[in-house]
Amino acid sequence: MRLLHTMLRVGDLQRSIDFYTNVMGMNLLRRTERPDQGYSLAFVGYGDGNVGGEAEIELTYNHGVSSYEMGGAYGHIALAVPDAAAACAKIKASGGNVTREAGPVKGGTTVIAFVTDPDGYKIELIERRA
Repeated sequence: MRLLHTMLRVGDLQRSIDFYTNVMGMNLLRRTERPDQGYSLAFVGYGDGNVGGEAEIELTYNHGVSSYEMGGAYGHIALAVPDAAAACAKIKASGGNVTREAGPVKGGTTVIAFVTDPDGYKIELIERRA
């Protein structure tokens, strides 16, 4: 497995992009607009991000939400796996809690799954074949 990104919910996407790029020296790697699903994304990171083997931060703006209570802004950690269904089976066999079985992401084709750790933090498994 390899760390891909951490997702943070933000109240103003451009303000967050400006902070991570201008203040923290990261690059804006890509943006995705999903108006039908009610959210927009921006991925920031150093170098080429995942292309260069670096982890990224996914900034998620949920349309119409301008702020979050501290603690509610945390989203998830993402890990690359070659086969999400096989990873879920192994996690369950080891006593782990799979909270979303492997399947395509809403509005797309990427296969994902979610696992919850003992403290309730979510970990996304993203299928990435070699």
